[in-house]
Amino acid sequence: MFPFLLQLEGLGGLVGTAFAILFVFIVLVTFIRRYKRCPSDRILVVYGKVGTGASAKCIHGGASFIWPVVQDYEFLDLTPISIEVNLVNALSKQNIRVNVPSRFTIGISTEPGVMQNAAERLLGLGLQEVQDLAMEIIFGQLRLVVASMDIEEINSDRDKFLSNISHSVEAELKKVGLKLINVNITDIHDESGYIEALGKEAAAHAINEARKSVAEKNRDGSIGEANALQDERTQVAAANAKAVDGENTAQIDVANSNANRRQKEAEAERIAIASEKVQAAKALEESYVAEKEAELTRAERERSTREADIIVPAEIDKRKVEIDAEAEAEQIRRKAKGEADAILFKAQAEAQGIFEVLTKQAAGLDKIVQAAGNNSKDAVLLLIADKLPELVQLQAEAIKNIKIDKVTVWENGSTKDGKTSTSNFISGMYGAVPPLQEMFNMAGMQLPEYLKGKDVAEEVDSSEEE
Repeated sequence: MFPFLLQLEGLGGLVGTAFAILFVFIVLVTFIRRYKRCPSDRILVVYGKVGTGASAKCIHGGASFIWPVVQDYEFLDLTPISIEVNLVNALSKQNIRVNVPSRFTIGISTEPGVMQNAAERLLGLGLQEVQDLAMEIIFGQLRLVVASMDIEEINSDRDKFLSNISHSVEAELKKVGLKLINVNITDIHDESGYIEALGKEAAAHAINEARKSVAEKNRDGSIGEANALQDERTQVAAANAKAVDGENTAQIDVANSNANRRQKEAEAERIAIASEKVQAAKALEESYVAEKEAELTRAERERSTREADIIVPAEIDKRKVEIDAEAEAEQIRRKAKGEADAILFKAQAEAQGIFEVLTKQAAGLDKIVQAAGNNSKDAVLLLIADKLPELVQLQAEAIKNIKIDKVTVWENGSTKDGKTSTSNFISGMYGAVPPLQEMFNMAGMQLPEYLKGKDVAEEVDSSEEE
């Protein structure tokens, strides 16, 4: 039962995780879809909650995020609109009715202020509705422009007429968010034929002016031809006189030029000869100087060669001696350093060995004291008991090697203390052996009472005193 519940809980966790991932994915996709990019041929109009005091936000050539619920968007098309405007029976300034067939090209403006007007007045309108609105505005402004101008002015000064139309129409189109792109006036005519008469008058005047111009040109041509012939004769005679005078002057100039040339040639030859001699002298002087410098250079080279033959080997020998001395000194230094390092290492090793021995002995003594119940006296007794056979052996060894070739004993009875001479001799010889008490005293320790021993007389005295 419990494993089944655990499986259900695990399945529920997976389902919850899947729903969470799906929710996050849906939210992400929604946000991505609400990010709108504006094409170059459209205006993105965001309306709704776009800021205090603003009815819409217009974006051209960019992008914006459209917040759900509080904002929405639409596009305004920037495609140009061509409108054919056939103005009929429009009164001019002279009260003459004229017909002005024309074609206007308009489009939604991208200027910041005008674009805002388009968002407020054209958003949601179709192409035909925008075209009708623009046509009404153009018709009204075109009538006003025609009424402010004379027929002659309209017919002769088309640039001024178009400029007035563009200025008047564009100012009104901007109020609804539109922009005037182009104006094309195809033809202008009136019902009374006034414009046609003006055209015929202008044509006749142009023809007469052309005929007059042709006659004047022919007259000017004949007079010009006669004047040209007269000028030709006069100028030819003057030219011939000038030519003779010029030939004479040229010959004089040639003679003067030849004289100057010969004079300059002689002067140049004199200068060249003198220059050659000067240059030869300078060359000889320079050769002497060069030979002198060459001799000095050769002498200097020989001196340098001799110095090199003498000084360089001496310098080499000197340097070799210095290098050998430095090498020998370095070898001595390294050898001394090696010996010092060996002595130091040996001393350190010996010190380390002594330290280890003493450390082990101290550890052993500490364990003996612990075995004696932390009583130092009992620990000393244990050490003495351990070394007692060696001490006895040392005492025995003291008299072991005494060589006695011959012992003669003259026994003459007992002494006052009841001992014989032989016993006194043995006791004296044994007394020569260092007793244990003296050995302990020299070591700075106290021999236990039971190892000291007591004389029989002392024991008897002690018993009698008791």
